[in-house]
Amino acid sequence: MSARLLAMAFAASDLLFELNGDRVAFAVGAGPVAGLDPAAAWPGKTLHDLLGGACRARVQAVLAGLPPGRRSEPVEIMVLTGDGRGRKASLRAFRLPDLGPAISCAVQWIGEAQAVAAPRGQPLLDARGLLRRLGDLLAVGGTGPELAVDFIEVPGLAAADERNRRAGERFGGRLQSISVGAESAARLGPDRFALMRKSADVASLADEVRAAAAAEGLDLSAVTSRADIGDADAALAVRTLRLALDDCLRDGAAAGGGRFGEHLRRAVQDADAFRAIVRDRRFSLVWQPIVALDTRAVHHFEALARLGKDTTAPTGSIGMAEELGLIQGFDLAVAEKALAQLRRPGFGLTRAAINVSGASLASDGYVDGLLKMTSAVPELRKRLMVEITETAAVADLDSADRRLRALREAGIRICLDDYGVGAASLSYLRKLPVDLLKLDGDLVRDIGGDAKVRAMATHLVDLCRELGIPTIAEMIETEAQAAAVLAGGIRLG
Repeated sequence: MSARLLAMAFAASDLLFELNGDRVAFAVGAGPVAGLDPAAAWPGKTLHDLLGGACRARVQAVLAGLPPGRRSEPVEIMVLTGDGRGRKASLRAFRLPDLGPAISCAVQWIGEAQAVAAPRGQPLLDARGLLRRLGDLLAVGGTGPELAVDFIEVPGLAAADERNRRAGERFGGRLQSISVGAESAARLGPDRFALMRKSADVASLADEVRAAAAAEGLDLSAVTSRADIGDADAALAVRTLRLALDDCLRDGAAAGGGRFGEHLRRAVQDADAFRAIVRDRRFSLVWQPIVALDTRAVHHFEALARLGKDTTAPTGSIGMAEELGLIQGFDLAVAEKALAQLRRPGFGLTRAAINVSGASLASDGYVDGLLKMTSAVPELRKRLMVEITETAAVADLDSADRRLRALREAGIRICLDDYGVGAASLSYLRKLPVDLLKLDGDLVRDIGGDAKVRAMATHLVDLCRELGIPTIAEMIETEAQAAAVLAGGIRLG
């Protein structure tokens, strides 16, 4: 019976083959040209290897949308013969439910083989293009393959030599052809490449380098490293990849290909650890007093976060969280813990300041969360101040202004922290609704002994006085500093 069914299939087709994923698992029938036996030559090859570039996307779209038990409409294809020619054919695909993910394909040849132009590959991406491409692939939302990112460094390829140039182009073209969709490879520098491909694809990239170099009479080797992306959150995956690429490119050869996977894994691990700290509230608050420098009466307290048993500020972790888009959750968790302590007996009418990263003001989430958190006890809002820290610049001042005004209308005051260094500028004072301004500690530290610093601080204080904005001095460690700051017109510290 099986022989009869096979005979009937051949009566309607010249060639039959089965796809498992995008690779040929089995083939039988007549090849596109004499001497090419698909049964021997095709198994293990991908559609990218076998088809002309113009029809690849069309065939992949048909296969991806093919429901079980249905046969596709005919699709015209161009099958490459490996000798600069190709033969047109009509392909129909059938997905049999009993055979799982495998897809059966039938081919009918059309005309004779003819010369075809060599397919022109997509140009290599740069680092930014690679990140955009990763975001596009992950945004599909689970419908695509699990991805891996490979980083390749080829010592010696950067030499200014025509053969090296041709080898680099040859190798780059090959990387592009085996990357996801044949458009997911990038050249990050003269001797550095990266590509995204399916996690299941473990073909040696070092072998590809040697082959490309040998074709130009060169002897080059490569250092490769890989990190799996898996089913990661799209935004987080893109940000962690950017951090890893930045680390690898920043320090030159010392941070080359062999360490890329390490950088990416560490970024993912750090992100997971930080999210666990926020989720489990594994941080504490210490309360820094802000006092009137003349009377030393407490004006308010600043709630400062400390991670775990660490008694120092979590500067590195905060910077990482801002880079990876995790800071908003942490800022809200700090607010939650501070508000809980303000409601405890003994805190009376104590006023408190909580820090918020400029990155958290990039969306409505932080403001909405804080207002919801205080809605049950609205009188707490009058005891609360939000300090915009300068670890990350406020990207959209107009949107931040709108969000901060919503807090002020609810009774929460706004303080601009770390003013005088970093990303802060006069635009902040002009566009944001600021109630208090805190001078950066680097200015305060040198205000007594550096005439330039003293002049800068004096001008800032005078400006704030004209705007009706009280100023606070940070990092006052000595009585001499306190006296110098007070003499400069700053009343709080």
